[in-house]
Amino acid sequence: MPNLLTYFHPAGRPFIFLFCLATWGLSYLGWPFFVVGLFLTGWCLYFFRNPTRIAPTRPGLIISPADGHVVAVTEVVPDVDLALGADTRTRISIFLNVFDVHVNRMPADGIVRNRIYRPGKFFNASLDKASVDNERMALVLELTGDHPASTKTMGVVQIAGLIARRILCDADMGDVYKAGQRYGIIRFGSRTDIYLPVGVSPMVGVGQYMIGGETVLADCQSAEGIRHVERRD
Repeated sequence: MPNLLTYFHPAGRPFIFLFCLATWGLSYLGWPFFVVGLFLTGWCLYFFRNPTRIAPTRPGLIISPADGHVVAVTEVVPDVDLALGADTRTRISIFLNVFDVHVNRMPADGIVRNRIYRPGKFFNASLDKASVDNERMALVLELTGDHPASTKTMGVVQIAGLIARRILCDADMGDVYKAGQRYGIIRFGSRTDIYLPVGVSPMVGVGQYMIGGETVLADCQSAEGIRHVERRD
């Protein structure tokens, strides 16, 4: 049985209170309005859920920082402002719809070496141009642990979407994290991009559903190439 005081993210508590208050006010207008208020309050509670996750702990694993569907796996040179260097990296883009858990989790054991905020637009987060044009908060993570990619860097980027207008990031430069630890939340629909360490191949493909803090995206100790997927009905 989850502790209701911690099951909902603190960022959602003002919204939950306002939705409950609005539902109470709508109850005076009649049952149909009250039912609408209950539905919206239920959705608000559902959106801000903050469940415990069981993270794999083997050194070298990179896990998903967010719930949602993989919408792109591409080879890119990161934007200069991401401070990830000029080498080509694999970028995995995960789209979070308004029914996904929106709490972000650290993808690997590491130290936060940089934190870069950039204001931007609010295109639909499922579009490719969202990675380039939308408002975002980027972290550069230096990997730690006993594996080949230790001391290499990777990027994890919170991106605002069409509805999301608020990115909350608790991580700061110098902070030390374990894979799967919470570090922020994006409100109301968004995207999370992961820039893998140079030379590390993804183990997921477009269309797969990720569970933040649990699904393995890549393995720094694996010699496997890019993993291909296809839909099976």
